[in-house]
Amino acid sequence: MQRQRVIIRTIGVATAVAFAATACGPQKTEPVASASSASSSPTAGTSPEASPSTDNKPGEASASPSASASASPSSSASPSPSVKAIMANGDESDQVRELQARLRQLKLMSVAPTGFYGSKTTAAVKSFQSKNGLTASGSVDDTTWKKIQAASKKPTDDELRPSTVNEVDAPDPRCMQGRVMCISKESRTLAWMIDGKVVSTMDVRFGSENTPTREGVFDVGWKAKEWTSTIYHTPMPYAMFFSGGQAVHYSADFAARGYNGASHGCVNVRDKGKLSALFDQVKVGDKVVVYW
Repeated sequence: MQRQRVIIRTIGVATAVAFAATACGPQKTEPVASASSASSSPTAGTSPEASPSTDNKPGEASASPSASASASPSSSASPSPSVKAIMANGDESDQVRELQARLRQLKLMSVAPTGFYGSKTTAAVKSFQSKNGLTASGSVDDTTWKKIQAASKKPTDDELRPSTVNEVDAPDPRCMQGRVMCISKESRTLAWMIDGKVVSTMDVRFGSENTPTREGVFDVGWKAKEWTSTIYHTPMPYAMFFSGGQAVHYSADFAARGYNGASHGCVNVRDKGKLSALFDQVKVGDKVVVYW
């Protein structure tokens, strides 16, 4: 009788493990679990988005932005009263966004424009000024601005507000025919492609090393605009299932925490509007390619 109980218990555990492998949802967001998720995720500690979308904006997870903002003078503290800064550390405006886009054209900034003038923008401006015989103040006066404008071109809408923070990887050869969600683990992007042409792109996040996102060629098996994980009881809006319980879906956790977390195997998207549009375009049977 005791032997039968052991066998039944073993079968039950195996069944639960197999079922969990087909479920999805974000890793726990409690403080302790968050640290565990970040450490177990192969991308958590090395994200290029450690602060790319903030440029060290005060109040966000950057080293010492407010200190640099207070230490960096505004126009009234310029070396000469006649040299007035039109953009400086701590400013936030559409003009700053344009400045950042132009600096990115000049290969002086690698992060996407944010509109906030922080330490990264300051360093890029100093670099430009040094290379062009200007006083390396880190603030943009009229002379610096005119030289930056002359050395670059007017940014496009996509340059001002890129579709992804991450640079899209070259498509896998298996993505070049038909209707494909082409998902690169290396660049952490999803490219929606039709007959070899990129229609739209978005940033994505994957599972941790303990719950990895499967790689290979799949098909969209079914879709659900509103879905909740049956294991983790977390919302999975705009879910497009491609491998058992693994799906491409919107993640509020990804939107909030970025790469400081991970999924339980699904492909998380943080831009809900873009994923909503993609959900309407993707059909059951369309191809999904997940690759390095």
